[in-house]
Amino acid sequence: MTKQPSGPVLGARALNRATLDRQLLLRRSTRSAKEAVAHLVGLQAQNVKPPYYALAARLDGFAPEQLSSLMADREVVRIVTLRSTIHTHTAADALTLRPLVQPARTRELTAFRKGLAGVDLDRLAALARDLVEAEPRTMAGLREALRAE
Repeated sequence: MTKQPSGPVLGARALNRATLDRQLLLRRSTRSAKEAVAHLVGLQAQNVKPPYYALAARLDGFAPEQLSSLMADREVVRIVTLRSTIHTHTAADALTLRPLVQPARTRELTAFRKGLAGVDLDRLAALARDLVEAEPRTMAGLREALRAE
């Protein structure tokens, strides 16, 4: 015997529209860039430009400087989280999400550690942190600076 739903059930079209609305894709929103990033719980950011495109498609009057200034002020960050890919999150969401995905990240990084045999990983992490806190860096720039050490 199949239990009948107790409330209304969304059809495929209604579910589609609700999903698009939740993703801020039906109409441009008046939210701020930070509010939108928080609402979406992150934006795909494997490359630098996609979060800018995503917000430009969703927000009324979005200017790239809005996201850039949030990043410079560390109110939003690009970090490996969901699906082990880089996403742009609010700093608060990053602090919440990262510990949840860290066990998977640790397992994934085990394969890469062979190339780090003999490297003091705590020192490497401290050096990397100092470098990125001093100024924003690309991965290539970070690698170059770390290679010098």
